[in-house]
Order: sequence, then C-alpha cells, then structure tokens
Amino acid sequence: MSPPVSMLFTDIEGSTVLLRRLGDSYLDALEGHRRILRAVWHRYGGAEQGTEGDSFFVVFASAAEAVRAVVDAQRGLAGHQWPGGERLRVRMGIHTGTPGISDGDYWGMDVHRAARVAAAAHGGQVIVSATTGDAVRHDLPDGAALRDLGTHHLKDIPEPERLFQLTVVGLDAEFPPPRTVGTATSLPVPSTPLLGRDGDLARLDELIGRPDVRLVSLVGPGGAGKTRLAISAAAAAINRFPGGAYFVPLAEAESDEVMWSSIAEVLDVPPREHPPARLTSYLAQRTLLLVLDNLEQVDGADRVVAGILDRAPQVTIVATSRRPLGLTAEQQHLVRPLDTHSAAVELFVQRAVAVHPGFTATGPDRAAVEAICQRLDGLPLAIELCAPRVRVLGLQELLDRIDRSLDIASTSSARPDRQRSLRDTIAWSYDLLDPGHQRLFRRLAVFSGGADLAAITAIAADTADPLDAVAELHDANLITVTPGSPTRFVMLRTIGQYAGEKLAATEEADDLCAAHATYYADLATELRDLRESRHGTARDLAEAELGNFRAALSWATSFNSAASLRLCAALSWLWVITGDIAEGRRWHETVVARAGTRPSVDLAACVRGLSNLLLVQGEPERALAEALRAREMSSSLDDRAGVVWAMSLIGTAQRQQGDLETARRTLAEGLELDRRLDGNGRRARILGNLAGVEQELGHHDRAEALLRESLAVLERIGDAHETAVQGQNLAYLLAVAGRIDEASILGRDLIPTVLGLGSPSLTMAFANTMMTILARQGDAGIAGRLFGAEEAMGERLGVVNPYLAEELQEVLTLVADMMSPEEWQANRRRGRSERVEDLLAGLAR
Repeated sequence: MSPPVSMLFTDIEGSTVLLRRLGDSYLDALEGHRRILRAVWHRYGGAEQGTEGDSFFVVFASAAEAVRAVVDAQRGLAGHQWPGGERLRVRMGIHTGTPGISDGDYWGMDVHRAARVAAAAHGGQVIVSATTGDAVRHDLPDGAALRDLGTHHLKDIPEPERLFQLTVVGLDAEFPPPRTVGTATSLPVPSTPLLGRDGDLARLDELIGRPDVRLVSLVGPGGAGKTRLAISAAAAAINRFPGGAYFVPLAEAESDEVMWSSIAEVLDVPPREHPPARLTSYLAQRTLLLVLDNLEQVDGADRVVAGILDRAPQVTIVATSRRPLGLTAEQQHLVRPLDTHSAAVELFVQRAVAVHPGFTATGPDRAAVEAICQRLDGLPLAIELCAPRVRVLGLQELLDRIDRSLDIASTSSARPDRQRSLRDTIAWSYDLLDPGHQRLFRRLAVFSGGADLAAITAIAADTADPLDAVAELHDANLITVTPGSPTRFVMLRTIGQYAGEKLAATEEADDLCAAHATYYADLATELRDLRESRHGTARDLAEAELGNFRAALSWATSFNSAASLRLCAALSWLWVITGDIAEGRRWHETVVARAGTRPSVDLAACVRGLSNLLLVQGEPERALAEALRAREMSSSLDDRAGVVWAMSLIGTAQRQQGDLETARRTLAEGLELDRRLDGNGRRARILGNLAGVEQELGHHDRAEALLRESLAVLERIGDAHETAVQGQNLAYLLAVAGRIDEASILGRDLIPTVLGLGSPSLTMAFANTMMTILARQGDAGIAGRLFGAEEAMGERLGVVNPYLAEELQEVLTLVADMMSPEEWQANRRRGRSERVEDLLAGLAR
C-alpha cells in the first residue's frame, strides 16, 4: 500500500462568466492564476498530476505542506491585480488518503473523495476532509484556523464526510453552506415580506452571532409575531451553521417527552434516536440552529433546552414563548406589537389587497385603517384575522365592530392586557361567523394536531358534507390547511384555546370528547388490523394521528371510558414500532389500573400489550405475571385467539427466564390451539417464538421448519415488518447451525428492508444476528463494533437484551483465534460511539 498523501483539487469559480466579461484578457488572467499557483506548488513540494482548463490536481507528501500551500495560494490570488479589476475566486479542496498508483497516476476512491471535497467549496474557500483536518489540527500556519462545517454527503460517495473550512486572517471567511447533497434546513419559507422588524432583526442577528450566546428567547404576547420573526432571524443567520437550521413546531406538545420526540422528528432521525441521551449525542456531533416554537405550555421545556445546551456545545437555540424559560444562559428579546402608524398599516393593506385587489388606504381610509390597527394593539395575528373582512364589510363597520369587542374585554382585569387583546381579536372573528359555523369552530377544539375531513364529518359536523363550512373557517383565518393525503385542517394553538373555552362553556363538551375518543378508538382498531397487510400505510397514518390518540386516551382514562381500553388494546403495536416504549407502558399501566378486574376482550388485550412492553424492557418476571393474567381472562371469556396470544407471551417470558423446556411446552400447546383457529399473523408469531426455543435447545432442523412455515404465512398476508423479524430469525438460525454462507446472503439481503422499517426492536435484533454471522465468518473487528453499537442502543432506548452475557461469551469464543480479548473490547468500545444503522448500511450487498 502506498504511503498517505494529501491530494489538492482547485478550479476557478464562474470561469465561463469571467471569460465572457474579460474576452481576450481572460488568457492573461488564466496565465497569472497558473503562475501564482505553480510557484506555490513548487515551494511546498507539490507534484502536479493534471491541469485541465482552469483546474489543478496536485499531490503533496504531507497534509501540513498541502495546507501551507493553499494558504499562500489564496493570499497570492487575493493580492494580485487582475485584468479589468476583476477578482479571481478559486475553490480548493484537500483530502488525505492512500490512493493507488499506476504508471505514475493516482487512482481510487480517495482521489474521487478529494475531488468531491473541492467541489463542495465556493470560490475563495478552502475545504478539507476530516482526515486532513485531524492531521494538521495542531500544525496550522500562522493566521490559519479550522472551522467545523459538520457532516455532509458528497455526491456519489455513500459514506458521510465531516468537512472543515480553512480560514485565513485577512481573507474571506463567510460563505454559504457547502455545495453538498441535501444541505440541511427545515425553515418554513414565508410567502410575504416581514414588515416593521428591521430593528428586531438587527438585534437578533447580533445576539445569534455572538459566540457567548447560545439561547435567544423571543418573548411577548400571543399574536405579536414571535414565530414569523424567529424564522426570519434564523434564515438570516443560516450560513453560520453548517449543520443547517431547523424549525420545530411545538404548539401541540405539552410534555418534555413529546418535545424531545418533536425535535427528533424534525431532524428526521429514526424513532430509536428519540430518547434524550441518544438525541443529544446526535446533536453533539453537529453545528446547527434550532428554532423551538411555542414553549409556554410545555411542562419541562426548560429542562429540554438546558439538556441540549449542556451536551451539544455547537447547537444554538432560538425559542419563542409567552414567558421566559428562566435559564441562566437565556438572552431575552421582547417582541412588541407593530407600530400602528406604519408597519401595522402596511400589514393590514397587504392582507386586504390579497382578498380585495382594488383596496387602497389613502385619505380618510388610511385614518380608518390606523384606527383599526390601534384597536387591535398592532398585533400581527389580530390584523391578519381582521383585514380579509374588507371583502364583506366597510372600514367603519369593521372599526365599530372591533370597538364594541375591545370595550367588553377592557372592563375585565382578570387577564393581562396582552391576552385581552388577542382574545378580543379571536372573539371578533368568531362573532362574524353565523351560528352554524360558530358551532363547528367550537367543536374543532376537540382535535389535537388537526384532523382530516372524515374525522370532522364524523365528530364535529352537523351535515354529511361540512366542506363548505370548513372552507368558511379557513377563509376567516381560524384554521389552516396542511396539504397531504388526506388534507388536514389545523387550528393555531391560541385560536384552539379560545375555541376550547367556548366548547367547555356548552353542554355538549363531554359528549363531543366521548365521540372523539370512540372515533379514534375505531380508527386505531382499523390501523391495527391493517398493519399486517399494509404495514407502512398503517404506521404513517397512526403517526399522523398520534396527537388525537393521545388526546383520546387522556380523556378516556380520566373518565374511565370503555374507549380507553379499546385505544390501549389497538395501539400496543405502535409504541413498539416507533420506539416510544416508556410512553406506551405508562398508558397501558394507567388504563389497566383503572379498568378494574372485570374480564373483557379489550382488557385482556391491554394486559397482553403491557406484558409485551415489559418483555422489551427486560422484565420477564412481571411480564410473565401479566401474560398469565391475560390468559386466565381470555379463557374465562372463551376467547381462544386471546389465549393463544397470551401463551405466546408466556412462552417468551419463560424463555427469557431460561426455562426452555417449559417455554417449549407452552408455545407448542399454544400453536396446537392456534392451528384450530384462523391464525395468520398470530400463528406466524407463535411459530417464530417456538422456533427460537427449539434453536436454543439445539433442534435446528425443527426450528428451521417452524420459521419457514411462519414466513410462508407472512408471505400470504403481506406483513412486511413481521416478515423481516422472522427472516432475521432464520438468518440467525442458519448461522448457529453452521450454514454461514446462506446466513450471510439472507442477512445482507434483509438490510435495506430492516433499515427502511425503522423499528428499534427489530434493528437491535437484526444487528445481533449480523454480529453473529460476521464473527463466524472471521470479520471479528466489525462484529465487535456492531456488538458495542447494539449494546449502547439498547441502553439508550431502555431495551434490555436478556441474553447479553451468554452472547458475549459465545462471540469471544468464536473470535479467540482471530484477536485478543483486549482487541475485541477495543472494537466493542469503538462501536458504542457508532450508529447501528450506519454499520448495517455498510454491510448491505
């Protein structure tokens, strides 16, 4: 293998445009560029490998020499007088590696990586790879420094690359994000300009840019425009954050647990990354900006923010809230209402013209608009609700209507001024609705996170087709539309709170909540049944309705409604699939505790769900007790399918406890009973569980037959998730049976499916299977890393591997001839800092 070298690629940014501007003088510029660079290459021992047009490929014996060369090169280019007063901007990229050499030419992935690093740079910028950065970190030229640009995906290179910018005193240091695949941001793009906030933006830009400020809270009354201002401030600062800027809407969050999950979902990390320790570890590797919107109602928001600040030192947070978080690190910025003589009027006119193109505000009309804005306290939300009504009312009529509403609110001292103003704005918009639309508006408060038209029709509407009424509420800016399949209708939180108060004042509130709980219990049941044949669809729909499922569970458990049992029974699978094990367990324990002891099919299902979650969390003793209780209950109800489900859990718990013969008898008995029923998915699972026991007992042929029967059942019904589960069980069996090549082919073929499903429990089990296969194939190093990654993932998720000790002993025996215990432990430690998903992706065929 050739010794490491540092490869530099350069080219002129915008050379075609420069040629057009300079004409014949472009040749002089090109020659000047070549003279400067070649002199530098010679000075530092660079070997020129290729020159094509305005680009260079140069190889240096060390990273330090390559870095010194580009520093001098950029300084030389910046100080040169170019024809026509133009400025030649050259992008440069360095990667250090061990490329192949053939007939004096360098080749291989390291050469391609170096070229892609250079392609990520902008004119005048120098970007280096992580290997180069590590090599020169303590040997930089005077005036040079490294700036972490975060992890990026380079074109045609599957592995992510951490990039660094080489900054040089006296040269440009601020550039857009690297030109890589999928540069990250999730900031909403406003459709209209921000008005009257220049002073706010200037101060926020100064705060966000200060290295000693990592938390900026935008505080102020509801409707003052905190969210809109935060988005604009983040967009202006995005180039400072190579990891991107992410907008996290938290209007529906009420707990720190949901807040953590919401942040993870916006960052698009898998469900297994949602636990706080895992998520902060993810954030600690990135330099990014988080916009956390609407924190005032989140119990524990201060703890979440403090946790991120403590453990992710390169993350900056912009928060919006009606009250400060109270953290020492917090820099507060008060968002005041708009000036009612200028910006507020501009906003009113902007929104009025959008619905009434002929609208103007001159002379007396401008005075009326100013008066309206004053009555609305200059609050942007209030103005945006009011202005569209110029389509049906004159300005004086609007002013008269607002005056009456504000007078009523002003007589009350029970609420602060900022709440009275916004409440009045919403009340005024509500008063403009006819009684039927008011009724629908109130009823929409029952939904959490919005709803589709089918749910609105079933729960809140008076007619079979409420589309016109929903459209009226949208026209009145009381609800928003979220495109999708199906379309969802959502209330802003402040408007939803007002609607909720109106609903609570009626006699129909409890009946409506009961209808909501029943509807979503029915939907949960439908999705549970759908998941066997259309797993992805069922999961997507269930995740979209998590807010409503939580709201329905909360109401139903508070009133001890039968719907709580149905919801709990139908959602058991979802908590395991999404990795929200702790939340699912809490719901199950609450529902089961309040349900009493009277047997029912749903209660038995809830108890089984609790047993399964306990097994996932490594509590086989309690899981066994709950499963036995569920079997007794199902037996008393003559629910033979429920008995089989319970026996499957009982056998699994017995297996975790090490009682294999008892587990075998239990599962065999359950299978025999199921064969007399219409089992399908249930049979596939008990077949798989029994196969696991047979495999541990050394009955490999019997185990294989059971697993192949299970897979045949699953193929008929189309359950993608359970097919992957039993497929990886078969791969593990083949490995321990000595059929390594078959196991490896099956395992590697399953990797894309497993990663695509994103189930934490499946991913961990599959990682264990691949570790076993690799160890038996002689790939001890990657096996050790995978063992450590799986072990750490389980700890973060609170998912216990009951066979960890024996698996460790087995794998140490397998690799004893390949590496020492110390080398194994070193790979295991390395794996604990890696992601299971990344390691598996590298193994795919």
